[in-house]
Order: sequence, then C-alpha cells, then structure tokens
Amino acid sequence: MERYSVQIDTFQGPLDLLLHLIQQAEVDIYNIPVAEITEQYLHYVQTMQELELDIASEYLVMAATLLEIKSQMLLPGEEDPGEDAFVEEEDPRQELMSRLVEYKKYKEAAVELREKEQEGAGRYAKGSSMDEEAIEEKYAAAVPENLSLFDMLDAYQKLKERVRYHTPKETKIKGGEVTIEDRMTSILSFLEDKQNGITFIELFPSGERSHMVVSFLAVLELMKHKQITCVQEENFEEIMVYQTEEELVGE
Repeated sequence: MERYSVQIDTFQGPLDLLLHLIQQAEVDIYNIPVAEITEQYLHYVQTMQELELDIASEYLVMAATLLEIKSQMLLPGEEDPGEDAFVEEEDPRQELMSRLVEYKKYKEAAVELREKEQEGAGRYAKGSSMDEEAIEEKYAAAVPENLSLFDMLDAYQKLKERVRYHTPKETKIKGGEVTIEDRMTSILSFLEDKQNGITFIELFPSGERSHMVVSFLAVLELMKHKQITCVQEENFEEIMVYQTEEELVGE
C-alpha cells in the first residue's frame, strides 16, 4: 500500500489524547495511574504509526515525558540520613497534571462558546429539497466535536481485536490492492440505500490488515470532506456511519 498522510481537524494533540485516556479509564485527573496511561498512550501512537497518520513530533515528546515520569515513580524515595522518615518529594506527575487541568479548562470553555454559536447560526442550510425536520432528526447528534479521532482509533483497535480472535489460522491470500480513492467510492456506494446508517464495523468485511487500514483511512478522508458523518450517542458505544445531508441531496 502506498504511503498516505491523513490530517483531520479533530486530531488536536497529545494533551487531548491524554484527556481521552483519563476519561476512558474513569480516573481522577489529579491521581493519574501513570503506568497504565503510558501503556495505553504508546498503544495509540503505535496504531497511528501503523495507519500512517501524520503524527506531530509533540506526540513522541509526550511519550518520552510519560516514560520519564513512569521511571521516576518506580524509583524508591531517598531516605534522609538524619531522619527516620523519608523526605517528602514533589510528585513527578505534578507538572503534567497542571497542564492537563489548564488544557481541560480551556477546552470546555471552547465547547461552550461553540454551542452558543451553533444556537444562533443553526446547523443546516435553507432551501434543501429534503424535509428539514427529517434531516435535523437524523443528524442532530452528528456534530464533529462529539466524535474525535481518538474515538475512531478506539473503534479501530476493538475491530483489530475482534478480527484477531475470529480470523481462521489458514486464510487465502488475495492479490491486488485497493486504493483509498476506490474504497471511498465503494463506501459511498454502499451507503446510498442505507437511510438508517450502518455500524462502523460493517465497513470492514475483510479481516486483511491492508484492507482494514485502507478502509479506515478512507473513512477519515470522507469525514474530512464531510461526505459521511460518524455518530456516537454515548462514550465508547458503537459508532454509526451516515451519508451526509449534502450527499443525500445530490442524489
């Protein structure tokens, strides 16, 4: 498969990924389980590299920072020669926790401002040939901010686990490669008569790694160009995929 770099607006940075992992693990931001979060963070970075996403160097810097904090927390405390008790040392997580708290504060403020903007501007253009109420009902939850790239990576990782456990040990090797452009076309064609949408996993009929990677990158490109909408009603639930309003109107 040729190298293909994908950039998407919801890919916001390493602090965003850390907040996602903390939310997923349901842990206190002031008491981060560094070993667990570091392992999961590295897993995400490895997945992004596997998919050949355009990873900024800051992701690798954060990975190094997490590994350094993890190693510091594994070291025993230094005992004061003149005292029986251990010297109280600064928590090596402190600086990172402060950055996360500050980032979370500004992110929540940005979301609140965006919601107020949407209330005044509305979400859909007037003059559509489709019934506007029907469109709003179907796509009310399809706001880009409700679904990040990290949620998509979650779904991809779960898909890989499912394929690993259900793929037979003996498989037939199929020749030929499918390009991302071809896969984008086939996905749109598949969605044409699916008015109620499909689940994310239905886009991956093949368990072949190359086909899975191409399909995932095709989904990201279609999202980027607003040709499809991916909706997740609740955190970590099944992702639903719909053709966007513009695509449906143009048929």
